[in-house]
Amino acid sequence: MSDETSAVTPAAEADANTLLLELKDGTVTIQLLPELAPKHCERIKALASEGFYDNTPFHRVIEGFMAQGGDPTGTGTGGSQMPDLPAEFTPAAKARFLRGTCGMARTQNPNSANSQFFIMFGPYPSLDGQYTIWGRVTSGMEHVDKIKRGAGGSGTVQNPDKIVRMRPAGVA
Repeated sequence: MSDETSAVTPAAEADANTLLLELKDGTVTIQLLPELAPKHCERIKALASEGFYDNTPFHRVIEGFMAQGGDPTGTGTGGSQMPDLPAEFTPAAKARFLRGTCGMARTQNPNSANSQFFIMFGPYPSLDGQYTIWGRVTSGMEHVDKIKRGAGGSGTVQNPDKIVRMRPAGVA
C-alpha cells in the first residue's frame, strides 16, 4: 500500500479558482476571488461547469466602462434557473472596480444577482461597494478589449460578440 495524501497542491488550488473564458479573439484567464464573494464564485463555477455561458452574448458593452454578458436571452433580463444571490459587496478599501475586475450585474435590488456578469474596461469608482466583485482578469485582457461595443448610453449591441466557451481551469 502506498501512503497517499489527499492534500490539495497549490497548482490544483489555483486551477479551482481559475476560469478560462474563450472569446473569438483568444482565451481570457480569470482569477476567482472567493475570499471576497464565495457564493458568487461558486455560482459562476457551477454555471460555467455545466456550459451555461457557452454561446451567450455580450449584450451590453460600453466603451471605457464594461462588457456585460451571462444572459442566455441576450436581452439583459434573463438569467439561470437558480435563485438570485444575496449581495457580497466588498468595501472599497479592500477591492475596487478597476480595469479587468469582474463583477455581478443586478437590478436595483442588491440581492438580485444571478448569472449576468461584467468585465471592466477601466476604473469606475461609483461601483465600489455597490456591486459584488467575484474575479479579475489575469491574462487576455487584450481579447476583452476587442469585444464589439454597443450604441448609445445603454450600450445595447446589435449582432453581439458571444462567449465561445467558459469553464473552470482543468475542466474538459
